[in-house]
Amino acid sequence: MNFINQFVKDEDGAVTVDWVVLTAAVVGLGVAGVASVNTGITGLAGSIGSELSGAGVADLGTLGIANTGTTGTTEPAL
Repeated sequence: MNFINQFVKDEDGAVTVDWVVLTAAVVGLGVAGVASVNTGITGLAGSIGSELSGAGVADLGTLGIANTGTTGTTEPAL
């Protein structure tokens, strides 16, 4: 009987339930936030990918000097 009275008076279980509920709320808000921006980020990543698909890399010569090939001269790369 003493064990039951002690168990009823103990508040550790209530505090644990509070923390579990608060943690679940924070996780739920995080998942909702990620879900709400997912489509926008996916569209933005697709736009960036299509813009970069046609990009090229300049051929740099020795020590960062680009050879344009049109006049035979070399110009510093910008």
